[in-house]
Amino acid sequence: MRVVATWMIAGIVLLASASLARAEVKLQLNDVHICCGACVRSIQAAVDGLDAKVEIDRDGGAVRISAKDEAAAQKVVDGLAAAGFHGESDHDKIKMKDDSGVTAGKVKRLKLAGVHNCCQGCTNAIRDAFRGVEGVSTDTLTNKATEFVVEGDFDAAAVVMALYAAGFHVKAAK
Repeated sequence: MRVVATWMIAGIVLLASASLARAEVKLQLNDVHICCGACVRSIQAAVDGLDAKVEIDRDGGAVRISAKDEAAAQKVVDGLAAAGFHGESDHDKIKMKDDSGVTAGKVKRLKLAGVHNCCQGCTNAIRDAFRGVEGVSTDTLTNKATEFVVEGDFDAAAVVMALYAAGFHVKAAK
């Protein structure tokens, strides 16, 4: 009887340990725009207080996330998006969401908000991204502005996707 009880306890401990080990989630966001120390500080502020460990690779444009579970890791990713950063996740379930509110189709004017734009390096990268979209002709983007208008005759979703690819998260402004 004692042997059976010992084996049962050992099995429960082993299953609990395996469950805890599996629960930890690690992922990396790649192609995040991180051009300066202010970008780094903005990322740190966006995840401050969240239940995860975050490592920022400024030179590599990457954010590595270690969290206790998928829900905690998704909160970090969502927090980065809310702070205006975007990246490609190497995790199969935890991803940046396209919550831009922008649909595909030609428009003449698109007002966007929420982009991270702390310095001239950010401003230049943002402008370079959307100016690469066919039909974009002018914009109201200024240094440190988090809201701006893009004008021309272009596909609205293509502008958003270009900004995402450049490491910036945006939403349609009201």
